Amino acid sequence: MENAPFDAYAPRQIAERLEALCVAKASTPLLSLIMLGVLAGAFIGLGALYSVIVVSDPGLGFAASRVLGGVVFSLGLILVVVAGAELFTGNNLIAMAWAQGAVTTRAVLQNWVVVCCANFVGAAGLALLVYLSGHADQYAGTYLEIAAAKAALPFWAAFWRGVLCNVLVCMAVWMTLAGRSVTDKVVAIVPPISAFVAAGFEHSVANMYLLPLATLLQAARGAPLDVSWLWSNLVPVIAGNLVGGSVLVALVYYVIYRRPGRVSRLH
Repeated sequence: MENAPFDAYAPRQIAERLEALCVAKASTPLLSLIMLGVLAGAFIGLGALYSVIVVSDPGLGFAASRVLGGVVFSLGLILVVVAGAELFTGNNLIAMAWAQGAVTTRAVLQNWVVVCCANFVGAAGLALLVYLSGHADQYAGTYLEIAAAKAALPFWAAFWRGVLCNVLVCMAVWMTLAGRSVTDKVVAIVPPISAFVAAGFEHSVANMYLLPLATLLQAARGAPLDVSWLWSNLVPVIAGNLVGGSVLVALVYYVIYRRPGRVSRLH
């Protein structure tokens, strides 16, 4: 029996919709892909900006600060999904279409590299604009504290936090495909995104905003320009995000719903 117009799509249907979406993403013209990637980096940066405002409030307790900071950070993925943009962490789900043979390895790798680089341009570009606006000055202590904690993470801690983060991010994207309205999508996004932020997991694109902005704030205080976070944080976090999204979400659901010989009546 087909779902009624207002029912959520079933998981099996989500897998079918996701595969079609991934094929479309992999065939997006290069200029459009770059521009949509820049937008996504800026959108996630706006979510991080919003979150920093909340966690900077000394009147909030630890748990309330982390949870509320995560809730408002969800703005970033809401903008990506509803307004339209290409986000590296979400695009790790293209691995499902690759496993099905619907897209080539070259197309997948090209999408990931182009979108990741474009996300960096958008997120770091927003960081520069925020720095020039003076908005970050009153939150400089929070930005520097967040950046110091991220830069101090051991490689494997950053990697595994990246894995856990993108499991939740990709589950949020997966669940938006169950919805039929903007409200459905927003409701699907907020719980998993707020959970990864509250838990302190690592999102590579958010870090592409937070770390450059902290670097600019440090330089304004006379500190030497230090971009060691490019390899000490972004490299392991990007790798962890890739494993979490492509292996633990996309390929797991491929095995369940899309592999040849699967049980066709799974719900």
